[in-house]
Amino acid sequence: MKQLLLFLLPLQLLAQTNFTKYVDPFIGTGGHGHTFPGATVPFGMVQVSPDTRLTGWDGCSGYHYSDKKIYGFSHTHLSGTGCSDYGDVMLMPTVGKVQLSNKKYSSDFKKENEKASAGYYSVYLDKPKVKVELTATTRTGLHKYTFPNSTTANIILDLTHRDKVKDGEINISSNNEITGYRISSAWAGKQMLYFVIQFSKPFKNFGTAKANVLNKDSKHTRGHLLKSFVQFETEEGEVIYARVGISAVSIEGARKNLAAEQPNFDFEKVKADAEKKWNKELSKIEVESDNENDKRIFYTALYHCMIAPNVYQDVDGKYRGRDLQVHETKDFTYHTVFSLWDTYRALHPLLTIIDRKRTSDFVNTFTTQYQQGGLLPVWELSSNETFCMIGYHALPVITDAYLKGVEGINAQQALQAMRHSAESSEKRLRKMNVSRTLVVFASLYRYKKGMNGYFKNGYIKHSFMSGSVAKTLEFAYDDWCLAQMAKAMDSTAVYDTYIKRATNYRNVYDPSTGFMRARTKKGFVKSFDPFKASHTIYCEANAWQYSSYVPQDISGLIKLSGGKERYSQFLDSLFNAPSKLKGTLVQDISGLIGQYAHGNEPSHHAAYLYDYTGQPWKTQAMTRRIMNELYQNQPEGLPGNEDCGQMSAWYVFSALGFYPVCPGSDHYAIGSPLFKKATIHLENGKEFTVEAVNNSSKNVYISSAKLNGANYTKSYLLYNDLKNGGTLQLEMSSEPNKSWGSGEGDVPVTKLE
Repeated sequence: MKQLLLFLLPLQLLAQTNFTKYVDPFIGTGGHGHTFPGATVPFGMVQVSPDTRLTGWDGCSGYHYSDKKIYGFSHTHLSGTGCSDYGDVMLMPTVGKVQLSNKKYSSDFKKENEKASAGYYSVYLDKPKVKVELTATTRTGLHKYTFPNSTTANIILDLTHRDKVKDGEINISSNNEITGYRISSAWAGKQMLYFVIQFSKPFKNFGTAKANVLNKDSKHTRGHLLKSFVQFETEEGEVIYARVGISAVSIEGARKNLAAEQPNFDFEKVKADAEKKWNKELSKIEVESDNENDKRIFYTALYHCMIAPNVYQDVDGKYRGRDLQVHETKDFTYHTVFSLWDTYRALHPLLTIIDRKRTSDFVNTFTTQYQQGGLLPVWELSSNETFCMIGYHALPVITDAYLKGVEGINAQQALQAMRHSAESSEKRLRKMNVSRTLVVFASLYRYKKGMNGYFKNGYIKHSFMSGSVAKTLEFAYDDWCLAQMAKAMDSTAVYDTYIKRATNYRNVYDPSTGFMRARTKKGFVKSFDPFKASHTIYCEANAWQYSSYVPQDISGLIKLSGGKERYSQFLDSLFNAPSKLKGTLVQDISGLIGQYAHGNEPSHHAAYLYDYTGQPWKTQAMTRRIMNELYQNQPEGLPGNEDCGQMSAWYVFSALGFYPVCPGSDHYAIGSPLFKKATIHLENGKEFTVEAVNNSSKNVYISSAKLNGANYTKSYLLYNDLKNGGTLQLEMSSEPNKSWGSGEGDVPVTKLE
């Protein structure tokens, strides 16, 4: 009995810990973080949040912390993207004459009257003198409006907000319900969304509008530019609730979602349930520190890692698939919003460790989209392929999950889909919904020629395809991932083909400069400036930032560079070069330390490459510096776009003390843990703990280590070390121990095999 109590006590204490108190959804809403502060639950379909900005790059999430006006509260938002979409089904409480122009019904607000926490948001609107509170379930949002005394207390429904509306419909179906749909086009070419809104009190007046022309007492309208209103009489302090179910399938699906997840208007219960869901997810990693500021940054980062990908399936199992038709499955949960160019690097490897069931759902979503649309996702949004960014980075996510034993993956189906992505550039072009103009034909011709050149010559020629160097490098890594998948499945012929293609990075490496450079059939392009960012050659980066991108063969890159010492010197130059940029793409290159640009993803692995050169103390110093300087407990606390969790996942991994430099491999490079103790609670019931003895802001270096009580001299961890549970104990010091982690066999390696 004593042993049982000793086992249960830590679990009970963990269950009582309120991790959500460390979450600040305002982190990342300022600067260029592009996050939103509203209410959502982990991986939820609904993100009900204020909309303060209608256009502009820093309005991609619909909100920016510097804004002082709110247009309304919509139910879908993207977290940290660099392109705009969503903002669907916007509601706004008003008082007085019904106004349908957003400039007239919008309201000023004061920052001191705005609050946000995990699963909850509130604000006081100065103009109508209404307090707004929001919370959510997976597929529904719940609004709580506290009105003043009024005979004209209104709630506006705006379906025209933000995106181009192709078609829509509003039905005032009873004296307390509105239903409808909206088909819109923005980043996603055809987003289909259906909704049911129910109010806690019957309204006395109502009407619909098309192009802001109001038709009072009208119960139905269809077409473009649709809005409606309902009106109540309220006493001072009276609360009116609005519960909203959404679906990508049908109004019936939205109604089922509402009935299943929010059968009444119990705001406090929905809010409490949302907090419980967040606590459950956040408790998967428990950190111990006396620094409350660091814990707030960490748990907010972990929170941001659990917003997307989003559930995109109704409670009855129906979903709108990649072919934009309705399908049904009970075998897995279908998701959307796959920012794969960003998230394959750290977010998905993190979820492969702490959320294996969802990882299985993600992979099954990928292969299902391949079956329905002929492609694995590139950057998928609302079952639309946006073809944004480069590479075919569903492959590393699938490979990493399969090789790490995630269950429920159909490996043969996955391998078929992966090969198709790697081989069928021409078929991919046919899937692109583009107008038939001479410009498009020219672009497609260059694309086809560029890909054929990659297959035949091992690189993409300059000018045949934008991002020629970046794509050559990223395709080569993806090809390596395919080779590893084939190797694990004993598919020798496939392995041989793609392990050879994984060497293609060598074809754009210029030994005379040490940089990855654009080339033609005659050789490297003569005009070269490593400080210049160019979409023609690189992707949201320059030569400095892409020249270290060979995760699959770091050993080969080091050899090309002249050995470990020479490559370490190149890394020194990267971090110490002048922080200047040239070109027109500088908004995507931020968080500079020298020419290392942490504000965008191509640089994210670079600080850990010192481990591979036998100088892990430099990784320890630099990763701690990045954490301390570039992540802050404030709205401007992210160094660049959040990018659906990748920016935060880098921090989560690095704060734990290790990082997946090469997803698909079995090891993680060790850095410098931020906390004195961090415990990962694994789904298999085991725990992996990192203890940093004598850790402090000055003691950033590892002087010695033990793994499960035995001396440990390697500057990397194996996946099995994590999976099997145990304790990594690190002795921290203010001075580097240059012999630790640098000996023969102690240095991490990736190489082509």
